[in-house]
Amino acid sequence: MTVASIQQDRFVHDRLPSPEQWPVIVPLAGVPMAGPLNCASFLLDRHAGGECANRPAFHSASGSWSYRELAARAARLAHMMVDDLGVRPGNRVLIRGFNTPAVAAIWLAIQKIGAVAVTTMPLLRMAELTVILDMAQPVAALCEACLAGELEDAITTAATATQVVTWTGDCGEPAAARNKPDRFATAATLAGDISLIAFTSGTTGRPKATVHFHRDVLAICETMCRHVVAPSPTDVFIGTAPLAFTFGLGGLLVFPLYAGASSVLHPAWQPDTLVEAISRYKVNVCFTVPTFFQRMIRQHDAASLSRLRLAVSSGEALPLPVREAWAAVTGNPMAEVIGSTEMLHAFAGATGSNVQAGFIGPAIPGYQVAVLDEDGERVPHGELGRLAVRGPTGCRYLADDRQRDYVRHGWNITGDTCAMDERGYIAYHTR
Repeated sequence: MTVASIQQDRFVHDRLPSPEQWPVIVPLAGVPMAGPLNCASFLLDRHAGGECANRPAFHSASGSWSYRELAARAARLAHMMVDDLGVRPGNRVLIRGFNTPAVAAIWLAIQKIGAVAVTTMPLLRMAELTVILDMAQPVAALCEACLAGELEDAITTAATATQVVTWTGDCGEPAAARNKPDRFATAATLAGDISLIAFTSGTTGRPKATVHFHRDVLAICETMCRHVVAPSPTDVFIGTAPLAFTFGLGGLLVFPLYAGASSVLHPAWQPDTLVEAISRYKVNVCFTVPTFFQRMIRQHDAASLSRLRLAVSSGEALPLPVREAWAAVTGNPMAEVIGSTEMLHAFAGATGSNVQAGFIGPAIPGYQVAVLDEDGERVPHGELGRLAVRGPTGCRYLADDRQRDYVRHGWNITGDTCAMDERGYIAYHTR
């Protein structure tokens, strides 16, 4: 029996590419393709009502939140959005804020409603925000008060009316949410219902809106998180990527919460403050870019850096000198992964003894990678071609003809030029 979606607002569903333009989706054990699934259930609900309830979920300069407190805050926010803003399943809700527990709670509240999260970079200006507003058409926006000016200006020129609610501080919440109930029944969304819209950086022109389902959020937990991060509830995560980037969303929100672990959130790290926080919070998993790792090494705090059991580099090519310097200072190899907004997170990479100089690594279990020529044929080992990937996640642009460029022959074509050796290891060349 087919179960109807509760996302009665079909704006996003109706603007997905036609099925023949989708990439091949490779089923993954433990990730249902259909049936009931809401990512807030496995990220938050099961921990808030279980043995992790009193364990920390997020740390910030203002203090720490337990899973129980995080669940209560997400519930109050959900009630506020439904009762005061009229948010319904399938509606888009824009988030504008720095990396803070407040933003994380809002993201989770949107999931609990069954609405669609649209998280935006704090540095975006009026013109860029107007493009996002016109593409996503959010019914509401929750915005950190210090960032509201550019958003409110953009709304005056955008094609859709968007209600704005603000809050102040890394652990703040809108005034209208403070007296709402601490419990909210998580919406019974389906695996193929929309969870989020993530925008590409727009460095090659107009940004692309990538659409991801609730099952996609679970899929990155069962691939990158399970096989590369391999987290436990005692892990503490930290990183520099904004939550508006899917690299940051995964590494700082989705992966730690999936494991019942905790994450340290801060609006803007510097190398010295990041190294200090690693020591203070006993961090052992760090996600950032090669240039930041390089600057951290210069802090000469080997004791703090060596406590990291996992350092994950992505976002740009990892130079061999940085990899070697990190191993020399910390005694641990650095993991490099490659992913894309279109795939939601990483799909290839290596850790530990599998790390090989000059190579990113093989496909993460659950994904398949290939290096193809212009005709979609595999090139010989060692020769350059276009990196292609397929797996349990894939590209689905929102109303964008560029879908035909990214998905060809059933593969997601990332735009990276790479080579592959006989073992299936990818060597990055250029973009």
